[in-house]
Amino acid sequence: MVIRTVLTALTTLALTAPSGFLTPIEWGGGPLTVDALPRVVYTAHRGGALEVPENSMSGLMAAYERGTAQVIDFDTRMLGDGTMVVMHDATLDRTTYGTGPVRMLDRGTWQDVRLRPGTELPGRWRPERPPTVGEVLDRFGGRIMLMLEAKDPQSLKKLARLIRVRGLTRSVFVNSNSPAVARRAHHLGLLAQLWRSKTQMRTDRPERWASYVDVLDVDYKARDADLLRAVNSGIPRVWAHTVTTPRQRDRVLRLGCNGVITDAPGLLSRTPVAPSEPAGLRARGAA
Repeated sequence: MVIRTVLTALTTLALTAPSGFLTPIEWGGGPLTVDALPRVVYTAHRGGALEVPENSMSGLMAAYERGTAQVIDFDTRMLGDGTMVVMHDATLDRTTYGTGPVRMLDRGTWQDVRLRPGTELPGRWRPERPPTVGEVLDRFGGRIMLMLEAKDPQSLKKLARLIRVRGLTRSVFVNSNSPAVARRAHHLGLLAQLWRSKTQMRTDRPERWASYVDVLDVDYKARDADLLRAVNSGIPRVWAHTVTTPRQRDRVLRLGCNGVITDAPGLLSRTPVAPSEPAGLRARGAA
């Protein structure tokens, strides 16, 4: 019997193959889907950008192998020839040794791009070529839930095609800041995720999106009232971004969020969730 142990900040689960959570697809049973996620979900934002080189294949692989998150997040951009690649910024300047717009490259010139690992990251990391979206889907698709942000809204159909041809429509969340893009993703048969800033959340009416948004991705810096409105919107998953400390995590979980998107999945997995204070003590403390 094969046992796989998955550590989260809430619990340690011993899971039995081939039917347990995070069962590798080599054991049979088809790809992992959204239905296998636990009650509280940890997402490694860009692989866990305080712990690994963001949006790198080695960083995403480390996040997967460490088992500190149930979802791996990465960003997508479209090159001039339509190739979908993994990159957050519209230019190469911040995270690579190159400069200039990502859009000016094609698949051939992309082979020459090298990521520049941050010197503040723990461990030793080498420069490497940033992956294409297809390469990430081929490496991790069906083995763990993925979350990709469509930085170029016009690329949505291309992303849908990459996801659909691999049979991953229930295994990949497609994220955007635009309700219109989230609606289009839903109509394309994808899992739609919508992120909102603390400023946007002040006037949002998230119940309007409940029919087509699978994950509402909220700013942990938002006011309590705005977070509670999101939690009570009818959208099944409300995950807070971008959490970096246990205290931030504990607050959003206490307010009812059922997931966190974090740059520090290793830290959070090592730090138990603080017990909630009784209501009376909270009231006296607030006074």
